[in-house]
Amino acid sequence: MNLPKDPVMLLSVVNTQLRDHYPTLDELASAYMVEKQDLIDRLASINYTYDADQNQFI
Repeated sequence: MNLPKDPVMLLSVVNTQLRDHYPTLDELASAYMVEKQDLIDRLASINYTYDADQNQFI
């Protein structure tokens, strides 16, 4: 599965995957073969930041 380009859709997919399948953002990024910082930057563009304690972008 490829990650969506649209940041809002990306947020939904990433948070769902983090909740259901990956205990950390590092593991999700590795599984999807993407740079963790790229995900962080793309979601920051819609004012979301990664909260490691909750393992979600909020």
